[in-house]
Amino acid sequence: MEPDVIIIGSGMGGATLAAALAPTGRRILILERGDRLHPVSYDRDAIAIFRDGIFRSNETWLDAHNRSFNPGNYYNVGGNSKFYGAVLIRYRREDFDPVQHLGGKTPGWPISYEDIEKDYQAAEALYAVRGDATEDPTEPRHSGSYPYGPVPDEADIANLRMRLKAAGFHPSSLPLGVDIDHWLSAGQTTWDAYPNTCGGKMDAETCGLRTALAYDNVTLKTGCRVLALACGRDAQVNRVVCNVGGAMQHLSAPVIVLAAGAVQSAALLLASASVEYPNGIANRSDQVGRNFMNHNCSALLAVNPMRINRAVYQKTLVLNDFYLGKKNESAPLGNIQLLGKVTGPILSANTKIPVWLAKQITARSVDFYAMSEDLPHPESRVTLKDGQIKLNWRRSNWETHLKLVHKTKCVLRKLGFPVVLSRAFDRSTPSHQCGTAKMGADPRSSVVDIFCRSHDHKNLFIVDASVLPTSAAVNPALTVAALALRAGRHIREQELAE
Repeated sequence: MEPDVIIIGSGMGGATLAAALAPTGRRILILERGDRLHPVSYDRDAIAIFRDGIFRSNETWLDAHNRSFNPGNYYNVGGNSKFYGAVLIRYRREDFDPVQHLGGKTPGWPISYEDIEKDYQAAEALYAVRGDATEDPTEPRHSGSYPYGPVPDEADIANLRMRLKAAGFHPSSLPLGVDIDHWLSAGQTTWDAYPNTCGGKMDAETCGLRTALAYDNVTLKTGCRVLALACGRDAQVNRVVCNVGGAMQHLSAPVIVLAAGAVQSAALLLASASVEYPNGIANRSDQVGRNFMNHNCSALLAVNPMRINRAVYQKTLVLNDFYLGKKNESAPLGNIQLLGKVTGPILSANTKIPVWLAKQITARSVDFYAMSEDLPHPESRVTLKDGQIKLNWRRSNWETHLKLVHKTKCVLRKLGFPVVLSRAFDRSTPSHQCGTAKMGADPRSSVVDIFCRSHDHKNLFIVDASVLPTSAAVNPALTVAALALRAGRHIREQELAE
């Protein structure tokens, strides 16, 4: 029997939308190219994960110079959220408006923070977020409370928080989707970049899919790689072409939802070119694949040779004092948050430092993640070359990021860390890829409308990070979930209403 809705991708957008639509009773089919992750002996093994990349796909893309690289994305039920840092933070209210940065001005969104606030609240409930909305001066209005209080600081991080406050800063608790007792019961590690095989992280599978699959009308089909979409004469997407175990299948449904991720969704739309749609599906605007953004990020290790950091998971604190800028600064700089605790094997796997020395350094380090906004640019884009994904990422606003890293180092040295090491992430680390099918009110300059519906094909929705008009400078997972809930409400009312 033909489904009523096909959702392509089971990551944050697809799983959340499935949870939103499941109570309608309509037949929902979720297509996922990967399989489920299961507990294995090496799922807390830092060497296997960070040095050997045992969970990473062997997929390669091309860069702007047609050189192959491994992008570091994951393909499994739950998508990249199975490995994410579980930070579920709202965009700031100001992020929805045009903002002047050192590297240029953002275009703003076609919706306001107030338009999505109730969806943020619902997403926090679905993903059981732990947090405290009263600590951060940049936090926008919440219409309700977090479902749970913050994940507790470990002793050395509590001391760090105290020292930051004494220095006049405003450290606050990271909003997290982590059941810390459940997570630690399966191994004494951080969760950041580790696979969630125990259910301790509130990821797309653990929360979104579990909610959706509790309904008999929702089905998940794994090992199903979608290759193309096709349209009928009425401009409706009437066919999903996929490969299942080497066999080609053609599926159809009245509503098609694409949620394969910013790069893969764009690539699929471009790969669906035909005589009627020479630029690809949903691409009359020629905006599909354009405006690719990937946060400007650096890891910083603050080292005090005389002080041991006993933290196991560490990642509970965020600092947004430089997020909006200050009167004596020309522009906002970005977000500073703790990384999951870096250990010797992790540091050694990402540098040429021998493990014995890396262990000495990381035993005395507190590890930070500095994140600045990457601005949209039409020539920063995803294209296809002989069927292979080509990513020409034009990193922008780099002066802002360098200034943020410099300020972070100054703060940390004042706090008693005489040595602060930093390293920027490159294109092999997917730092919140977004922007390739941007949301907008004008069909001539955007791909989807304010409810994530394609301007060109009225039964096609896109509900992943590709629709984000700007990257802001915070983790996008909660915003993707909120947009999926907003799209789900629209689909229920407009497409699936009796």
